[in-house]
Amino acid sequence: MRQNFTRAGLISAASLLALAACSGESQSSQDSSNAEKAAHSEHAGMNHNIVVEPETRLDVPVYADNFRLVDHTGTGHELFYHSDAKAVVLMTHGNGCPIVRGAIPDLAALRDQYKDQGVKFMLINSSLQDSRSEVLAEAEEFGIDFPILMDDHQIIGESLGYDRTAQVYVLDPKKGFKVAYHGPLNDRLDYERQKAEADNNYVRDALDSVLAGEPVTVEAPALSPGCLINFPERKKQAQHTSISYANDVVPILKDRCVECHQEGGIGSWAMTDYDTIQGWAPMIREVIRTDRMPPWHADSEVGTFKGDRSLTGEQIKTLVHWIEADAPRGEGEDPLAGLEMKAAEWPLGEPDLILSLPAQTVPATGIVDYTYPIVENPMTEDKWLKATTVKVGSRETVHHVLSGYMPEIPADGKGYNDRWINETGGYAVGAESNVQPPNSGVHIPAGGAIGFQMHYTPYGKEVTDVTQIGFYFHEEMPELLNRQSVVIDASIVIPPGASRHQETAYVEFPYDATLLTAFPHAHYRGHSSNLRLRYPDGTEKMLISLPKYDFNWQRQYEFEEPIKVPAGSKLIADYTYDNSGNNPANPDPEALVLWGEQSHEEMLFTAFTYRWDGETTANRKDQQHQVLEINRHFGAMDDNIDGQLEEAELRGALGQQFKQGFPMMDADGSGTVSSQEFLQFQIQRARSTGGQP
Repeated sequence: MRQNFTRAGLISAASLLALAACSGESQSSQDSSNAEKAAHSEHAGMNHNIVVEPETRLDVPVYADNFRLVDHTGTGHELFYHSDAKAVVLMTHGNGCPIVRGAIPDLAALRDQYKDQGVKFMLINSSLQDSRSEVLAEAEEFGIDFPILMDDHQIIGESLGYDRTAQVYVLDPKKGFKVAYHGPLNDRLDYERQKAEADNNYVRDALDSVLAGEPVTVEAPALSPGCLINFPERKKQAQHTSISYANDVVPILKDRCVECHQEGGIGSWAMTDYDTIQGWAPMIREVIRTDRMPPWHADSEVGTFKGDRSLTGEQIKTLVHWIEADAPRGEGEDPLAGLEMKAAEWPLGEPDLILSLPAQTVPATGIVDYTYPIVENPMTEDKWLKATTVKVGSRETVHHVLSGYMPEIPADGKGYNDRWINETGGYAVGAESNVQPPNSGVHIPAGGAIGFQMHYTPYGKEVTDVTQIGFYFHEEMPELLNRQSVVIDASIVIPPGASRHQETAYVEFPYDATLLTAFPHAHYRGHSSNLRLRYPDGTEKMLISLPKYDFNWQRQYEFEEPIKVPAGSKLIADYTYDNSGNNPANPDPEALVLWGEQSHEEMLFTAFTYRWDGETTANRKDQQHQVLEINRHFGAMDDNIDGQLEEAELRGALGQQFKQGFPMMDADGSGTVSSQEFLQFQIQRARSTGGQP
């Protein structure tokens, strides 16, 4: 049974913990032979079964391959991101393991010793029985403040060659993340016993050598204490050569990859046959380990979404193990050879209306800023939009397309997003069509124009793109009306060099509603993003988490089950920005970054689709939508989400707009502005100017 100890009593209880966690039974009545067996027992949560030692020791690689994992708090980490670190220290972790619990204070002391010398410290958990929530709970209980990377599929632990907890890797980034040392932290802890002080500080000595640029001569013990981690696939390595290319691998590729990796597709190469897959196999392994492919960035433990393109755990292991077994051809015909992958010109059928965008020349190289073309709306009567499909002219260069209806044709010919009153669909790889939920639609009035946001990425050859969008309309007015809004914050200010700068904004729902979709958006410095709902009673629910925001892959996330939003709830968007030199996409780490349309500027922008409860197309609630829209800027500036605006919170370009009017907004003279005061000020200002609030 798991024992609970306070942090203060951790060390004094270490031997009892070792007894309970490494043998699963009290050792008081067992002989020394059983004690030796228990010293090699397998860590398996609350049940710790004695296992037989492997006949051969595991091979530790000379170099650590790159990987990306999410830690116990939901934050993403990539190993090679720390290429500028002087050293990286990675210790294996497992819940309930007494050796780990006893080593954590020593590791923390070591981190403090090297805090100003550019050494990065992390833990990694490959234990099958440890869920993220359980690891988080133990970390909070024992005061563990290291990131604990969750190796849920064990492919990272398998490649690093460890089989126990409390094993430490010292990696040298300057030498390509060479494993400079592998072994225990020190010799202070052992099974059922401990020393007051260590006689040998292996990791400290190894770090001193790495930091001094000298060869690491530290010799780790051949065997070191730690709770065994069960890696069941290691025992099946011989079977991995029998993974069937035709029956096991190709179905995964067809389901998740071939749609883009086909002739004329967005992928840089086409999955045409076994020989091609074999040639690209090492790269496939790398992009899976670093979570670059497939391009789906929602955390699998937060929410469920329609059209999820991520690989399952079994698919990940099948592909990686097949590749690590040298990608055997096996028996059977090649299902990819001769496969005719040609998408229908219009997958939803012939559209009711097709609009062609102006031709755009995309250079062979460089960065192309967003373009915002418009197309006049030729419709002479109002319509209700059922679906759209975007057909890009150059799949190789069109990264994404967004579109929206504008009631007037802008004089400058620019279709900027903030001029749209309704969204009309978009495009991202694998998400060409946008279909409204059954019996619902988006109102598209006659006249005006459709505005577009176009993002192009050069691919080595100059091309001319002519993109089209097809509209599908309801024959009759649908019953339900879908509305769009956005959590937006034009007051963001990102300091130069900041590696993890956070900004938050929210929208408060004044009436009961149902949330359907969300579309997070930032620019080159976007690192991560999430969307949470704070209910009127203060409880919260995480709706979406993107531990790795990727500017190159943006999409709308449609909730598998629509989210009920009671009146008074706040939809909160949190964004983290990386303005450091470690961000390879950062145009200028020394810049003070503010809100802006251009990619070298930044955005906090989460578009969402929702419905007011009880609203139908025959019973519109436009006033409710107007109230929500008016207070969007309040939620952008109220950084501490306390429902009161302080003058100090008026930052950036947006804050400057409201600073002068702050005394007038503060109607009761309290020194702060409530959301109701802000709402009334906006309404009065609009009435005085004859415009919209």
